[in-house]
Amino acid sequence: MPTIEYFYSAHSAYAYLGHPRLLDICAKYDCQLIHRPMNLSPVIRAAADDQPGKRSQKIRDYFFGRELERWSELRGLDMVPFRPTFHDAPLDLSNGLLIAAVQAKANVDALAFALFQAHWRDDIDLSDPAALTAAAAQVDIDAAPLLEVAMSDDIQTIHAQNTEMAIAKGVPGSPAYFLDGDLYYGQDHLDILERAIVQSFGPSRFYKPET
Repeated sequence: MPTIEYFYSAHSAYAYLGHPRLLDICAKYDCQLIHRPMNLSPVIRAAADDQPGKRSQKIRDYFFGRELERWSELRGLDMVPFRPTFHDAPLDLSNGLLIAAVQAKANVDALAFALFQAHWRDDIDLSDPAALTAAAAQVDIDAAPLLEVAMSDDIQTIHAQNTEMAIAKGVPGSPAYFLDGDLYYGQDHLDILERAIVQSFGPSRFYKPET
């Protein structure tokens, strides 16, 4: 059974756009999908060549504007213009909710998409427990017991560990997928990930995957 490690944050636009395609791949090839919600800001800061604050406005308008418009149309997923109102809200609670769902063996595949879509289509605040509860209810998940533990030391320790692991593995941003330790960054690389499941690529002369 192929195993895919899935690093993302609850507010990630490109994780939202790629999530249905990722689930289709996992279903088609009977993959085990390991969710690793992470705190995105320190991961991006650690990637010295990928710091949004240092990009020109034109580049940001392209990558987080025009590209999102194209991909949302291609994937058939609605999005608010440019960025949600509460996009800079803390992610500890929403990422913690997802980690709590993993620990409780709830349907985290569905819950992750519900949070992505509620944020990017419906403009919810991912730090608002009531908004998270409503989003979870859309996929028949009772968020109450998960929210009770989402900010606990145990769950937030896993959150920190996921973040540290992403940095150690050289994750550039969200989403990032690892297959056999090999990194595939961005939902636009899901076709390449699928090809790797079917037929492995040859070894790299330049890049050594984390194991």
